[in-house]
Order: sequence, then structure tokens, then C-alpha cells
Amino acid sequence: MKSNLLWAVLGASSVLASVPISSVKRVTNLPTVPNKFIVEVDSLSNIPSKRSASPHEALYDSLRKRAVRFKVDKEFNSQGLFVGAALTLNTAQDVAQLKDTPGVKAIRPVRTFARPNPVKVQVVKDPKDPAVPPDSESTHILTGVDRLHAQGITGSGVTIGIIDTGIDYTHPSLGGAFGPGHKVIGGFDLVGDAYTGTNTPVPDPDPLDQCAGHGTHVAGIIGADPGNPFGISGVAYNASIAAYRVFGCNGFVTDDVIVDALLRGVADGVDILTMSLGGADGWTESSSSVVSSRIAATGKIVTIAAGNDGASGAWYTSSPGNGINAISVASLDNTNILLQNLTVQGVQHNPITYQSTFPFPVLQTLPLIAISKDPTVVDDACNPLPDDSPDLTGFVVLVRRGSCTFVQKLTNLEAKGGTIALIYDNGSGFSAIDVGQFTATLIQAQDGVDLANALAGGANITVTFPQTDASTNFPDPNGGLISSFTSYGPSNDFFFKPAVAAPGGNILSTLPVNLGVFGIESGTSMATPFVAGSAALILSVKGKTPAVGRSLRTLLETTAQSVPSTHTDGDPLQTLTQQGAGLINVFDAIHTTTIVSPAELVLNDTAHFKGTQQFTVRNSGRSAKTYKLTHVPAGTAVTVQPNGLASEGPVPLSTDFASVVLSSSSFTLRPGQTQTITARFTPPAKADATTFPVFSGFIQIASGSDVTHVSYVGLKGTLKDKQVVDTSDEFFGVATPAIIDAGGNIQEGAHNYSFLVQDFPTLIFRLAFGSPLVRADLVDQNITFVPTIQSRAINPLSPSFTFPHPNKGGTFSQVKIIGTLAELDFIPRNNEDPNDNGFYSVTVPPAFANGTAIANGLYRFLFRALKVTGNPTNEADYESWLSPIVGFNQPGK
Repeated sequence: MKSNLLWAVLGASSVLASVPISSVKRVTNLPTVPNKFIVEVDSLSNIPSKRSASPHEALYDSLRKRAVRFKVDKEFNSQGLFVGAALTLNTAQDVAQLKDTPGVKAIRPVRTFARPNPVKVQVVKDPKDPAVPPDSESTHILTGVDRLHAQGITGSGVTIGIIDTGIDYTHPSLGGAFGPGHKVIGGFDLVGDAYTGTNTPVPDPDPLDQCAGHGTHVAGIIGADPGNPFGISGVAYNASIAAYRVFGCNGFVTDDVIVDALLRGVADGVDILTMSLGGADGWTESSSSVVSSRIAATGKIVTIAAGNDGASGAWYTSSPGNGINAISVASLDNTNILLQNLTVQGVQHNPITYQSTFPFPVLQTLPLIAISKDPTVVDDACNPLPDDSPDLTGFVVLVRRGSCTFVQKLTNLEAKGGTIALIYDNGSGFSAIDVGQFTATLIQAQDGVDLANALAGGANITVTFPQTDASTNFPDPNGGLISSFTSYGPSNDFFFKPAVAAPGGNILSTLPVNLGVFGIESGTSMATPFVAGSAALILSVKGKTPAVGRSLRTLLETTAQSVPSTHTDGDPLQTLTQQGAGLINVFDAIHTTTIVSPAELVLNDTAHFKGTQQFTVRNSGRSAKTYKLTHVPAGTAVTVQPNGLASEGPVPLSTDFASVVLSSSSFTLRPGQTQTITARFTPPAKADATTFPVFSGFIQIASGSDVTHVSYVGLKGTLKDKQVVDTSDEFFGVATPAIIDAGGNIQEGAHNYSFLVQDFPTLIFRLAFGSPLVRADLVDQNITFVPTIQSRAINPLSPSFTFPHPNKGGTFSQVKIIGTLAELDFIPRNNEDPNDNGFYSVTVPPAFANGTAIANGLYRFLFRALKVTGNPTNEADYESWLSPIVGFNQPGK
């Protein structure tokens, strides 16, 4: 049946939009694999009337009887941990049938995880390479590992399973070979070189990697043998390693492969599993998170990267690091960085340090010229240079930082021939800057002022970039601080993430022999194996019993060192939502005689506030100890901006601290004696609850040099009040949620779709906070439902017509619906990066999520997002949006 075309008013995107709406690809971009699910099943004894040989066959038999078409991708059969299968289904109707199958405990979509991408990667050539840290064992000194090595504690007898890109075990510092009797004693390649995440894995028993390199760098942090030319050693270099390769040479990995690797590691008897991988999630519910947590609960150690999304700000934790019992690891910057020096001629001046790991590829001596010789100018080269400006070809150009982007300055210089630039800072120190493809970098403020003044005085200055022997050991201004790239917690369901920090910025370790042999990388990927190796040192001393394993995270947290937010006196400690319980001290973790439990006091939000907490202190030493307890607050993280969006990193910190009253501030314990302490917390009085401030800190327990602490974290504000859906126009220049039509424009009024070729609607939305449940339902055009989000105006001139195909109704959360278009569980918030989780888009076919065809007619989309801690059956706990009228107008129907 053919209808009249509905009147439509199509809006164009604002010219002020940071992301043009026309650039949105009309595809579904959710972080899951379509039609793939991980299904967890009961044991046979819990499935009524089933006599199959296995719970898997019971599941498959039931699905076949329901005419469900499926393909088994993987089976999991680890009793007590996880029994189930990864399935590919043919239609959405099959998904609906799966949910009703007896014996199914849980169905989780298969998530995707990008291949680990360190923040920095640098191959080094020899010990004199300028990139090699001045003290290659500085990370060991920071954490007490050097003292343990001096005692002969090196991880003997412990096996660590590395789930990563594989390992180049031919590396001479990693044993040189594979199998029993070598450092890399075993493992498995679960995917093969050609695996990209979109094709079928081709497993084999050899986990050799000579194309990616990430896992080899991880392996060196754990186990590189001492005595190499670079003077480095792994944290636990006498431990054994099993390598589980889950990435091919390119692409990503899916959740089911990670679960397979985790369970395989358990079956192989490893003591520790470590994963330097993951992706922003915010929830503890992904399959790999759940399985990681269950494994850790048995007494195995599971260490997982906290993530490198610090720039995305608060409430942006990573899975599978969100596993409740796993150890999520933050990164701390190494104390020194290696930079280059240039030399100056024409004036008396010491060599000038510039921010570059390698020398600029400039072989000749070049004259220096300044765009402005005034060292106080605020907008140097921010505007196109005047027509009478000199030709900058063949010069090194001096320009002052400030007022506009570096690329804008450099583009203006290039227009006049300037291709090499030194940007002098308007502050102090060095920081990473974006200069695009230009040959340019920072020098320090005083050096730039000196040069500008000299040029103003008439000096003829030339500069040279020596290609050898010009490196300098520059104290990293951020050394000893939490790396800015470390992702912030807590999780949306308010679990304490990350757990601890370890060195992860500027770490020298092994690379595949064919990819450089040794290199420097940065990321929580580097901090995570450091904790895995540290756990091996502890197990080698304290034993590998489940009891030791289950207590190890608490031991690392209570003996950790608190980390400041800056090196400026008076500034607060870094929020525990980024540093966790602090920088690990492995020597203290092994040798402390003060045992504190629990390590984490999670106070929750205002609506669920648990302000009264208890912990115990036990003296396991041989003499009496007198303890003094002190409250040490950390900076309160202001996690939400006035526009309702999460604060981007670095998250602002305030000194509005919580207060705490302790049942005892000092006491004495004889050997073996335990004291229980009650702590009563009060949220910070002056903190603004509308900014959802997360307060945190420590209760320090000191007896002389024996110092331990308990960590706490709480929220002033109620998560249920937190805005979930971003309704602003700041990202696209137009407000969302919205529907994009076939022309890539926002649907403003009623509009027909034929569903021929590209003529279909696409729902786009952004989340300002994670949601446990997001749904899009089809509802009647005349529904009386009042959404919480103001809908776009409906053109009153739109004609009305009906179709002879009735739709079977239903309800969800007391709202009458015709059918469900999409349902998403435990979905993370979006960030501000249009190329990485900046928004969600869902294409809408002429069928419901259960596969049933949608009859021609006039409808609306009802979009709803459940608030955190909300009741999914209570409509008041959702934020909602009602679309303009959508006409399903398929020819011949």
C-alpha cells in the first residue's frame, strides 16, 4: 500500500557543532558484536527433566526444539567458575527464545576490546640510546622491589599467565625458547596471526608473537633476566610464564576469547593471571569481568589494567578491570625522562633542552628568527602573518605558547615557509603537546625569553640539533605522580576502582627481537604486569594457598604509599578514584607485621550512605606495638560539570574533605592481639552535591616506621539523581536524542520511511552517565505518555492516516508499547571523542528486536534510560524521550 508522503521539516546541524551531524555514519555502533552472546547455564542437576550428557547438550536440545538456529563458537566448562557457551544466533527472534530456555542463568552480549595501545612506544637501540632512563631500575627502587631482590626474593616457584598479544620467547632476556625448563613454560595461541576480531580464530599451541609486541613488553616487566646490556630485570625474573595469545597482528578481540583464555589459565594451574587490556565500561557486569572476579575469589591473583582514558574524566572505569575481586591497576610516572639538547651559537647560552626523545632530523645549522621579540605576547602567531612578514624558509622559528592551538600557530608559520619551530612555554617544565605533523616542540619558558631578548638586542643566533650524545636526564615534572592517562573510577555501581598504582609511565622493557629488542612504553598496561610480578614475589614468600591469594589485594592496598596530586606543597593527595590505595610497596607488603582488614571502606552515595564502618588491626609481630591513628584526606573529586556532563581529566580536586570520628586514636597490641576500630564518617559539609563530589582518603595506622592504612571513598549526592541522558547540543550542535533520516539530517517533524536502500531511521543518543538499562520501544503515535526530556515540536499540518494491520500491544514499566526496538544492559557513558565512544547510534529496521515485522503505520520511538540504582519496573526511575511521528511506509505492505 502506498501513502502520501508526510510533511517533514529537516534541520541542519549547527555550524558551531564540534561534530557535524552529517558526519554520523548511519550504522549501529554499540560496543558489542551483533547476534553473539555468552550464555551461562546451570548444572544438569538444576535443569528440570534433562537427562542429556552435559548442560551444554541440554541447552542445545532445548534450542533445537524451539527451532532456534544457532552456531556454537566456544564452550566453557569450568565447574564452579563458568559453564556455558558463546553462541551466534541467526535472528533477533532466536534471542527471545534463548531467554526463555530452561537452565539459562545469564545471557550477556559479546563485547569487543581493542588491541592494547600504549600511550607511548619507543624503540631503543643500545644502552647509550638517549631514550634509556638514567636509572633503569628506578621502578624497583620506588616500590621496594630492589630490596627484595637483594634478599634473593625473585619469584621462584610461581607461574604467571599473561593474556595478551603473545610473547617473543626467542628473546635472549626471556629465556630464548619455549616449553618446560624455559622461562616461558607454556601457554596457547587462541586466535592466530590473521585474527582481527571479525573473522574466525585459528588456534594453535604456540603463543609466539613477532608482529604486535605488546605482550613481549609486558613479559619483560615481569620476567626479563638480569645481565642484559640495559641493566634491567623483571620484577619476578625467576617466575615461570605461560603466554595466552588473544590478539592477532591487527584488530580487536571479543569477550568470549578472553573468557576462554582465563579459564584455560586456571586449568593449566597458573598462580597469577594478568591482562593489560580492556575498554571503558563503567560496570562490573561484562562476561570477562564476572569470570575474572570469580577466579580471584578462589584465591588466584588476577591483575588487570585500569585503562588509559584519564582524559575522559570521572566515572569511566574499564572492563574487565571492573571485576569485583580483581586487582585493577593505575599507572605512576617514572621519575626521569630522557630529552634532547640543542646548541646555540651567536650568544653565550648553555645547551637548551627540547622535548623530544630523538634528535630533530635537522642536520645543518640554521638561523633563529622570532615572530615576536616581545616575550610577554599572548597570541604569538595565532593569526595569519602579515604580507610583509619575512620568508621563514630555512629558519628555526621561535614562537611563544598561548592563546590558540599549537597546530594553528604552526599552520600560520608554514604559510610563510616556516617548517621548524621551537615553542617556548608560558609556565615551567614539559608536557605532551599536539603539533600534528609539524617539526616543532617545547622548550622551557626562561630559555625562550633569553632567546627572544637576545634577538631583540640584535644578536644573530644559530642553532644546531646534534644527532648523537645530546641527550639529557631531565627530571620528569610528573615523576612520582599518577599518570594523567590513568582512568578514573569509581565504577557506576560504586566499587573501589582502581585498587592500587604501580610504575607505568616511561618503562623500559623487552620487545620482539625483530621489532627492536628493547623499548620504552607507557600505559596502565605497563603498571599491571608490575603488580603481577610483585604478587609473585609475595606468593613465593608467603605460599600459594587460597587464603594468601584472597588476602593479597588487601595486603598490597594497606601497605601502599599515598600519592600527591602535584609536587606543590599544600595541594591535596590525588583522589583515590585515580590512585586507588596508592603506590604499592612490595617490601612492606611482605615484611609488615601489622595486618589490617578490610582495606577498602566503601561509604556509597547519600541515599545508601554507610557512614559507620569497622576495620581490624592485628599485631603479627613478636613484640608489643603502640599504634596512632590519623585521618589523611585526599582531594575531593568534583566529578560533574554544571552542564551535567562528567568532568574531563584531570578531574578538578577540592579541599572540601570528609570528617571522621574514630572509636580509638591510639592503642597498644601485644603479639597476636587484634583491635577493632569503628569509624564514623561525615561527608564534606561545603561540597556541592550537584557536582557529585567523590570524597576519599585514608585512615593511617602508624607504629614507628611500620605504617599502614585503610582507604575510603564516598559520594556526597545521590546517584539516582544523576542525569543519565545528555540532552545538550554541545557535542553535535543540535540536541539529542534524535532521529537521523536518510539524508543524514535530524528529523524535526513527522516523516515517512520506505526502508528501501538507505531510507531508514537511525536513533542517536549520548549518555552523560552509565545506565543499567536503555530501551527504545515503538509506541502509538497518539500515546499520552509524558517524557522527562522535552520532545521536538510536531508539525500540526502533518496529515493523518491509518493502516489495516493492527499491532499486538504490551507493557513495559507500566507503559503501553507496541514492541521493543532495542534493549541494552549496563551501557557506559559517552566521552567527548567523536572517534571513540562519543555517541551511540542504532539503526532501526522494519522489525522489532524479537524479529517480528513491523506493520506499516504511524508510530513514535520511546527512548528510556534507567537511572543508577533505579527500579526497572518503576517508570519514575527512567529518563525518557518521545520522538516525532515515524511513518513505516514499506511499498507493497
